[in-house]
Amino acid sequence: MLNKLVSAIVTLAVFAIPHFSAFAQSAGNESGFTTLFNGTNLDGWVGNKSSYRAEDGMIVIDPKGTGGGNLYTEKEYGNFILRFEFQLTPGANNGLGIHAPLEGDAAYVGKELQILDNTAEKYATLHEYQYHGSVYGVIPSKRGYLKPVGEWNIEEVIVEHPKIKIILNGETILEGDYLEASKNGTLDGKDHPGLQRSSGHIGFLGHGDVVRFKNIRIKELSSK
Repeated sequence: MLNKLVSAIVTLAVFAIPHFSAFAQSAGNESGFTTLFNGTNLDGWVGNKSSYRAEDGMIVIDPKGTGGGNLYTEKEYGNFILRFEFQLTPGANNGLGIHAPLEGDAAYVGKELQILDNTAEKYATLHEYQYHGSVYGVIPSKRGYLKPVGEWNIEEVIVEHPKIKIILNGETILEGDYLEASKNGTLDGKDHPGLQRSSGHIGFLGHGDVVRFKNIRIKELSSK
């Protein structure tokens, strides 16, 4: 009986190790990364600094401000690997803008990657392209990999225009080509001129809900 138990444990370990090691290697390799948030203030960021504030090493959205709004990096980025952690509150809705200008709706003039509490009842009937990790209106993500509300999630976004990959808590939830995905029209039926953009600002796109971000860092990749 003991031998069978040991054999079963070893078998489980063998299957578990490759998955865990791949994530650990990805998350642990920080060569070439620079910090976007210094943990103390919002230097290097522009936009709505009345709703976003630095607090205890985090960027926190305060709904008592002006309803969320957008907070962008001062610098523009093209191809990159972005890593960050985020903590949702019940029913929270936010977004990660990439390749965005400073004016206009980033979901259309740039690209918006959803940050959302998928488990909230009020979101039960959303379109598939509106859930967490989706390229809003264009490419839907896989669901089921968010940690329970209140726990910290780890996300990695890899962009090599026009290809994008999103890894959430060690699981790839989206991988695709947003230009290819939209060549016959977008899923939401709207114009997304920002899909053509290959560089722009990175930002948090608030909707008045409390969300916390930390350990935000980026590695720029060369253009092909």
